[in-house]
Amino acid sequence: MKFVQIVDYKTEQFDTMNQLMDKWVDQTKGKRTATHTLTGKDRSDDSHYVEIVEFPSYEEAMKNSHLPETDRIFQEMVALCDGMPSFTDLDVVRDEQLNAAAARRFFHEIAVGGNLDAIDELFAADYRDHDIIRAEDTATGLENMRSDVTGWRDAFDFTFNLDRQVTEGDDVVTLWTWTGTHKGDFLGIAPTGKQCTMTGTTIFRFQDGKVQEGWWHYDVMRLMRQLGALG
Repeated sequence: MKFVQIVDYKTEQFDTMNQLMDKWVDQTKGKRTATHTLTGKDRSDDSHYVEIVEFPSYEEAMKNSHLPETDRIFQEMVALCDGMPSFTDLDVVRDEQLNAAAARRFFHEIAVGGNLDAIDELFAADYRDHDIIRAEDTATGLENMRSDVTGWRDAFDFTFNLDRQVTEGDDVVTLWTWTGTHKGDFLGIAPTGKQCTMTGTTIFRFQDGKVQEGWWHYDVMRLMRQLGALG
């Protein structure tokens, strides 16, 4: 079970504290079991900070705590604090990755399901789309997204299998496998009835809860060969 430790402290020397955390990250390379750290500052008290440290499990957190580097850094951290930091240990019982869920909605609900109304809900009005299949790499706006989805749906009956998703900051990376049956005109190629498969990767950058920018990389050459457009 994923485990999170919350460290609550006050300090007037945050710049020094920040350098101390960088020192800990550098000294524990290859040994550290923490997978994610986040530090927040209280908007109503500039000296009040909360650090959230994520671990794969409680047992891994204990391994991290017993590192000699961690103990030394902790002693230096306490010396920089106004009073003793408080620690709260939490077993994670729900972990909602909202951006990743929104990305999955695009593939299942919009692309495959055809719910084009959901585009306005998931994408920013000035969404920028980068697609290797276009003559011009970048298209802006929701109408372009609607046109793209409609074009693919008119040309193929298809499904997406989402093989893997990775989230980092505001980015969601989805590795997918696409399988479709060619039923309509596609880039000037008349319907062949052939079943085609290709793999690809989509990166969505989120801002204020909506997709602001997207990058599409996929095996167009493989698709064209399967349609008989290439020798």
